[in-house]
Amino acid sequence: MSNSDNIASARAHSNIAFIKYWGNRDHKLRLPANSSLSMNLADLHTTTTVEWSYALQVDSLTINGAPAGDIPLARVRRHLDALRHRLNTDWHARVESRNNFPIGTGIASSASAFAALTVAAVAAYGAEFEERELSTLARLGSGSAARSIPAGFVEWRAGDSHESSYAETFAHSNHWDLVDVIAIVSRDHKRVGSSAGHQTADTGSLQRGRVECASGRLRDVKAAIKARDFERFAPIVEEDSNLMHAVMMTSKPPLFYWQPLSLAIMDSVRRMREQDALQVCYTLDAGPNVHCICLAADALAVATRLQAISPKIDIMRSGVGGGGVVIPLAGA
Repeated sequence: MSNSDNIASARAHSNIAFIKYWGNRDHKLRLPANSSLSMNLADLHTTTTVEWSYALQVDSLTINGAPAGDIPLARVRRHLDALRHRLNTDWHARVESRNNFPIGTGIASSASAFAALTVAAVAAYGAEFEERELSTLARLGSGSAARSIPAGFVEWRAGDSHESSYAETFAHSNHWDLVDVIAIVSRDHKRVGSSAGHQTADTGSLQRGRVECASGRLRDVKAAIKARDFERFAPIVEEDSNLMHAVMMTSKPPLFYWQPLSLAIMDSVRRMREQDALQVCYTLDAGPNVHCICLAADALAVATRLQAISPKIDIMRSGVGGGGVVIPLAGA
């Protein structure tokens, strides 16, 4: 990128939801069917640089050093349109984005990507928005990106309008020493993305029941996190994950993200907790990879047991992370 006063870089972290976001009440605004709750992941992040220029005729996008395909480029252009509207500009932008973890595999790469894009684009234009508004803007690009703007343990309020659907920190990153030991079953890009899945969430018979009970699960998980009560925390997190995937599997058409190895890992995690007294539970986003949430003291033992299940499993680990922030430009 060239030197310019209209350029900035930002970094945002992926997040793992304990109470899931699945389905929208308003697809255009990405107003979720229920409020959700998550933890930012310190070691999984997207770094994005945005340069606005009056001389550009179109937006451009590179991901991990390569020109983006038509689908991700179109999605970023739509988000830039929303940001242009808020910033009151018709300038186009060059966007360079880099991830340090696999994208499109159920590890919330769109969350960190659109959070970082939002923060960088606003900063590059010289604007300053409150965290709450940045969260609402990031939500327009990817619903879960709303949760990657604040730091630590985050609640995304469903709201009933653009302004009232935002995320906020309810416990800081140093509140509870949890670790996400991610069992990577597949690095392949999923055939059906989350955005498409949200469109069909209401076609099955289970979504209504999942949504009606979500607020109770959120209340209980939030209380467990505040009390650092893993015994209370674990079964609710697993139940919420199972419910979301049950909705996926019974939607029309059905979505099957679990693989045989995913099921083996989930079974092993339950046995680790029940038989080996390890403080660990599982949760899966829209993909086959299994997030094994545990106390930091048990992370090594959990990772060792996971790798013993199959040589095909790769392990990534992360503690609790911060929010979306502007960072110095490379070479500056």
